[in-house]
Amino acid sequence: MAFRKRRRGEIVVEQSRDLSGVRALLQRERMDTDGIEWPLACHVAAFDGDEMVGVVGIEPIVDSALIRSLCVTTPYRNRGIGRQLMDAARKAAHTRGARALFVFGSRADGYFLSLGFKRVPLDELITALRGAPRVERYLARAGEFVGENALYMDISRDGIIERGGETASS
Repeated sequence: MAFRKRRRGEIVVEQSRDLSGVRALLQRERMDTDGIEWPLACHVAAFDGDEMVGVVGIEPIVDSALIRSLCVTTPYRNRGIGRQLMDAARKAAHTRGARALFVFGSRADGYFLSLGFKRVPLDELITALRGAPRVERYLARAGEFVGENALYMDISRDGIIERGGETASS
């Protein structure tokens, strides 16, 4: 198996199957790791050399996907890494057939709103993503999630190239 060589000081964002690295990063940042090993999940990580410095998870269900556990370690924040992770996660979700992205939480609403997400009723997220580990955990332990908000982004047109045509005038 060939490994990609990464240089220290150069941030590389790529899909990762290193669940132990994902788990370790999330635990260091005191974030939830339940369900990260779900077979349908995908994780995108940011590396500085061989050090994982950021991660985001995608939980796809049919034509929707839940963005979960977006995390950039403190020394690497405010460098655009979160946006790079979200761009890659959006592409990964679209590649897996998602036409809609959802996020739920209360801590990062402002950040996701700045990326183009819109608030929607929590029931809309639950209906679209029933079966995803984070949603099932929410349903099983609803009392723990008081104050959670649901956010949505339409990605159905991602990857479509629109060509501006000239119209013939008479």
